[in-house]
Amino acid sequence: MNEELKQGNIFGFGAPNEAYAKFFIGNSFLKTLVADDDIDVSVGNVTFEPGCRNNWHVHFDYQILLVTGGEGWYQEAGKEARKLVPGDVVVTKSNVKHWHGATKNSWFEHIAITKGKSEFLEPVSDDEYNQLEG
Repeated sequence: MNEELKQGNIFGFGAPNEAYAKFFIGNSFLKTLVADDDIDVSVGNVTFEPGCRNNWHVHFDYQILLVTGGEGWYQEAGKEARKLVPGDVVVTKSNVKHWHGATKNSWFEHIAITKGKSEFLEPVSDDEYNQLEG
């Protein structure tokens, strides 16, 4: 699946996401698409290896995820996890605690459109993650 994502994504696979690595379990890759101080959103193509997920976090404005490849999970605190596939769209509103990442057996890729600052919190535990199907 990794090669398919590398070859099939028109935006490019990106480099290892070292700047945010401390907020992820597993490896992720980031291709920044928009980072302009005159624009009030950032846009990035994020790729997760199988089993990779980010910590629980909140955005102080909003984030929109456009799923472009593989299979992944999105979960808001207190709600069931939602399995994501290409074509799915997720809108996370201000101050909603959530996480997202790949399934255990698939790479996962999404375009993240983020307005405002984010705060990363505790990791998604292996127990929480391992309860998910797929």
